[in-house]
Amino acid sequence: MRPLRILHVLGSMNRGGVETWLMHVLRHIDRERFQMDFLVHTSQPGAYDAEIQALGARILHCPATRRPVQYAKRFLEITKRFGPFDVLHSHVHNFSGYVVWLGSVAGIPVRISHSHNDTRIVNAVATPSRAFYLSLTRWFLTKFSTCCLAASAPAASALFGPGWKQDHRVKVLYYGVDLAPYHLTVDRASVRSEFGLHATNIVFGHVGRFDPQKNHTFLIDVAAEIARRETEARFLLVGDGPLRPSIEEQAQRAGIASRTVFTGSRPDVPRLMVGAMDRFLFPSLYEGLGLVLTEAQAASLPAIISDVIPTEADVIPNLITRVSLHQPAETWAEQALRSCEPSAPNVLAQIERSPFNITASVEALTRAYCAQ
Repeated sequence: MRPLRILHVLGSMNRGGVETWLMHVLRHIDRERFQMDFLVHTSQPGAYDAEIQALGARILHCPATRRPVQYAKRFLEITKRFGPFDVLHSHVHNFSGYVVWLGSVAGIPVRISHSHNDTRIVNAVATPSRAFYLSLTRWFLTKFSTCCLAASAPAASALFGPGWKQDHRVKVLYYGVDLAPYHLTVDRASVRSEFGLHATNIVFGHVGRFDPQKNHTFLIDVAAEIARRETEARFLLVGDGPLRPSIEEQAQRAGIASRTVFTGSRPDVPRLMVGAMDRFLFPSLYEGLGLVLTEAQAASLPAIISDVIPTEADVIPNLITRVSLHQPAETWAEQALRSCEPSAPNVLAQIERSPFNITASVEALTRAYCAQ
């Protein structure tokens, strides 16, 4: 019997929450039963491309374009040449409506739209043209999706509407984390020395792409307030993206550049969390769930997070401190400095028993594939 063939559609396979989860899935799924390929909206190579190909999957390039007909032609050429596919799994939020329609044209029987973000805040202030686009794509989603998945209840509401619970096609499927790296022994002195950090430093970490959603501008404001109060405070910012140069300039203006490390994109986030960080800052403007928050909890890091992040992400509640984004940076700094190592024994065992471990996540995903 041939494997079930799945085509994932997303922007690229660079390091990010969705992409990291999909890599966890690819590494742990039964590849004799499920063949995964990735259609990406770029012609540029991605950080995960080499590993994807080494694991027997393919990267199929279908660059994004403002010409829907041109995109459709290329999409249908790809599905015809590299198919047939049994499952189309689209991760591009509202644009998934167009993708699943094209999947129906291509004759792909199972068409999954997956919501990874709670975009209700930005949707509420959409321009008329943007509002029309959102309405149109939601109609396509409703019409042509055979299954709808969401990272959390808020993410489901954002893409599938407030009445999503009444639609039997819509299910919440949590991201799972590979917990194996968190069981490894890490030499903290060695890890810290790589970044010029000392044992006496209190290291506040963040992991995320440098784009508006992650709210790095406010993060630097908070870091500056922490630095005024604590001479041993240091800041480790992991990730890359278009806003990184401006955030580095902001750190310079705030006088904390010498106390802030910009690591760029890294393949060893668990090692940095366990080996270098003491606390985790996560002031996102919105999130679908926040996979990196699960990773921070796996590393037993006290996390100071914005109150818009879904509470479903609170796997270990004792590690979480929620602060409103309406509060000033001073309040965030005070909360961050007040946070100490709470009583949260057997953290990894708790996460292993939860839906947030990769085994449970893969099992839920394969059930969704096979139930259609």
